[in-house]
Amino acid sequence: MSQVGPGSGPGEGRPRSEGIPLGRIGGVPVILAWSWFAIAAFIVLVFTPQVQSFIPGIGSTGYVVSFGYAVLLLLSVLAHELAHALSARAFGWPTSRIVLNVWGGHTQFENFQASAGRSLVVALAGPAANFVLAGAAWLVRPLFTGNPVGWLLTDSFVLVNLAVAVFNVLPGLPLDGGRLVESAVWKATGSQEKGTVAAGWAGRIIVILLVFGFAVLPVLLGRRPDLAFVLMMLLVGGFLWTGASAAIAQANLRLRLPAVSAGGLQVRAIGLPATASVSEVAAARQVSPGTEVILTAPTGQPEAVVDLQALQSVPAAAAAATPAAAIARALAPGAYVPEWAAGQELVQYLARVTGREYAVIDKQSRVTGLLLQDSVVRALTGKAPGRR
Repeated sequence: MSQVGPGSGPGEGRPRSEGIPLGRIGGVPVILAWSWFAIAAFIVLVFTPQVQSFIPGIGSTGYVVSFGYAVLLLLSVLAHELAHALSARAFGWPTSRIVLNVWGGHTQFENFQASAGRSLVVALAGPAANFVLAGAAWLVRPLFTGNPVGWLLTDSFVLVNLAVAVFNVLPGLPLDGGRLVESAVWKATGSQEKGTVAAGWAGRIIVILLVFGFAVLPVLLGRRPDLAFVLMMLLVGGFLWTGASAAIAQANLRLRLPAVSAGGLQVRAIGLPATASVSEVAAARQVSPGTEVILTAPTGQPEAVVDLQALQSVPAAAAAATPAAAIARALAPGAYVPEWAAGQELVQYLARVTGREYAVIDKQSRVTGLLLQDSVVRALTGKAPGRR
């Protein structure tokens, strides 16, 4: 199973303990994740009884044959992911790495400019490679006539490549076939994000149909489904649902991103010198009611935000002698942003600055507002941020 697209895969850096580096193929690093050994163990436990039934007298050697099947599956997935990586390279898309894991694998790319057609070509290159491998294995099958182990493994290689190819062309994300839906909607609407949302929902529908067809329908028909198969289907279904949901969430975030701006999300604020007293702050708020107050250094740089609750608690008799800085919370160093900052630029800037409050300034470096991190999160996700 592949995750094809800009920045796809679990994170951009390489976790130190992610797995075993297998070297480079065509210049692309290949990593065998530790989780792959879990699926290998599952295959050995499930398929060994079948091997022993198919080849009477094989005994404990059946475990070796089953492990060989797991390795063939690994090679099939590797060929699938290499096809993604090499076709992407033909378009000049930098490939970060290939990771082979419990779910098959994924190809992770660096950031690149895609088009609907090229994205589709890269996505379908993986299943195409598996169809080619299945055909090649079918042609050499007769060479193993009379050799039950060779025949079984070759036959399994044909079936597993057909299964990987057919499964991945199902039209829904995170499967490769989801790029068919994404590209069609992308072409029709001019928006990759809308295409991704449609393909993500298609992926969710596929999960529902798979679970119903392989886990629920047999029970309704009075048949007893294979427990191991149902368990595997539920696990795969959970993985697909998670991947589809993540694709939808990321696309929705990208759709909202252009509308997110510091000027549009700011709370109105005025700037006063850090040397101002509480009485001066109160007087300024009477002139501009409902505004926040941000204290600035002699250079004009925002330094702190006046705590309005603390402001009200200062006795009137002490207001003139109490510095406003005494009831203010400090801003993080550099926590100010121009009011025209928007979209990716704004998000990247806020990610580099600590704190959860930012002063907003105009072209003359005057304070115009206060931007809250929670407001940005809410605008991007459509949800109130959770507790940190």
